[in-house]
Amino acid sequence: MPMAEPHLIYSRLLEERRARLAVSDRQHRTMGYAKLAAALVGGVVVWLALVERAFSIVWLLAPIAAFAMLVVLHNRLLAGRERQQRAVHFFENGLARLEGQWAGRGDTGEEFRQAAHPYAADLDLFGKGSLFEAISTARTHIGQDTLARWLMAPADPATVRARQAAIEELRPRLDLREDLAIVAEEARTGVDPVSLAAWGEAPPILGQPGGASFRLPISWLRVSLRARIWMHTALGFLAVAAAILLMLRSAGLLAVSDSAAVLLRDGLLVALLANAWFLYRTHAAIGGAAAAVEEASHGLGLLTEVLVRLERERFDSPLLSDLRASLDADGAPPSKRLARLRRLVDYLDSRDHVLVRVLEPFILWTAHVALKVEEWRRHSGPAVRRWLTAAGEIEALCSLASHAYEHPEDPFPELIEGPACLEAEGIGHPLIPEERVVRNDVRIGGGLRVLVVSGSNMSGKSTLLRTLGANVVLALAGGTVRARRLRLTPLELGASIRVTDSLQDGISRFYAEILRIRQILDLTAGPAPVLFLIDEFLHGTNSHDRRIGAEALVRGLVERGAIGLVTTHDLALAAIAETLGGPAANVHFEDRMENGRILFDYVMLPGVVRKSNALELMRHVGLEI
Repeated sequence: MPMAEPHLIYSRLLEERRARLAVSDRQHRTMGYAKLAAALVGGVVVWLALVERAFSIVWLLAPIAAFAMLVVLHNRLLAGRERQQRAVHFFENGLARLEGQWAGRGDTGEEFRQAAHPYAADLDLFGKGSLFEAISTARTHIGQDTLARWLMAPADPATVRARQAAIEELRPRLDLREDLAIVAEEARTGVDPVSLAAWGEAPPILGQPGGASFRLPISWLRVSLRARIWMHTALGFLAVAAAILLMLRSAGLLAVSDSAAVLLRDGLLVALLANAWFLYRTHAAIGGAAAAVEEASHGLGLLTEVLVRLERERFDSPLLSDLRASLDADGAPPSKRLARLRRLVDYLDSRDHVLVRVLEPFILWTAHVALKVEEWRRHSGPAVRRWLTAAGEIEALCSLASHAYEHPEDPFPELIEGPACLEAEGIGHPLIPEERVVRNDVRIGGGLRVLVVSGSNMSGKSTLLRTLGANVVLALAGGTVRARRLRLTPLELGASIRVTDSLQDGISRFYAEILRIRQILDLTAGPAPVLFLIDEFLHGTNSHDRRIGAEALVRGLVERGAIGLVTTHDLALAAIAETLGGPAANVHFEDRMENGRILFDYVMLPGVVRKSNALELMRHVGLEI
């Protein structure tokens, strides 16, 4: 597939979506004028009927009906127009990614930052211009959460291969990714997966009546509580009937004897007292049931629409087939079940309406809806986590598939068995535009365990570490990589590239760095070998201590089965490779002066760098050296 194809397809589809949106905009304006015309006609009818007495005011029903119909049609048009706007936004974002102008346009994943994570901050996984922002197209929180977890935790080889097959199947399904991108209301709405799954799995709140200290069988309690609610609702209807009869008697519209009126009045009071006492006794349980589902179910509309779209799909790859099968259940599909829960939550929200508040003691609206919610939870709640997991994984796979589609020359890595190994040909950073990325070959593993990378400032040492780290993250999440070829064994990843001090915690940069190195050493106790990426080893101490400490730490990592790279601009540290012998080798980056400017080619070369550019850089910015 040629590199230009995704750009051409996105451009063509963007123009089509913009054309549809332009038609909707014209229809929107036309519909607005039509509603205005209907309102004006209504005003004329009122004037002619009431002032000129030309005809009956009943004729006002015609413009009212026309206006109501136009409102319904206009709302449908606006809903479709909003989706068309999101479709335009989807393809604009796609083109921005292809053109290297995506930073700040997408979801940054800032909420997933973890200061103590062994590589997330060092490799720019989250934040503006991050790897997450570059690849995430997920709309639901569960989809974003799933993708973030995949980036922060390497998967085992079987899982990686299953995801690769799923991504390969999803790669050409641009229609599915577009549909998922335009569902629901807001770009940042969505169900909180933790809250909703926990709510679905929790025991019924209405399992203990009115503060009783003992628990009755749920099936008996459910029938009993329903019967009591309906009994008090019947009392409420009788009270409403009594109140209506008393009002008609008071208005002289109904003849009722005094004794009957007293009976109606007393019955009304007794019914209100009985219902008030019942609501008081059950307020905690019923209110708790209502509050729990309201807290857990924000944004159910988005998840429902995502599931509706996914339920139409059929897949061939084993992982996608299993995820799709997990959505199926006895009875109604998940989308319809969640749509019913959403309606129940809407009914609960309506209890804040003044009319519902007035009628609550008579009809027990909240109690009826809360009981329906608990019944929904008893039947469908245990399956919620399975639905959320499936939807989240498919969205995460679609994000990686979108990245693969937009970079058709990026291959899937090859996972191999055996001792720790990483072999990369033509590897480049996935966040650098293709026309500017510089690729290098890197091989570590077997007899060669460590590369000591020397070079002057700004020559590309840190970028090389981030290049390897970001591609390993993508590889072990199941995605494609920015390389001509990448072979690697399962690896744990540890990086010390962007380590800073903390004034609040009283931690110096040097102390923060050795804490991170301690964390990397701890990772070597796990089942998979560690790939370590350490920039400017022990930068915060003197040269003598740095050399001794760096040599000992690198030796310790190698002895524990780790492989990796360390960078330095201190040429004394380059001697570590000679001290370690066969397991280590020196490589370097160079720069050159040309017409008073320092130029870098970012190409990795064997051996130790033989010059520094610190003085030239100081002079370049105007310092007198």
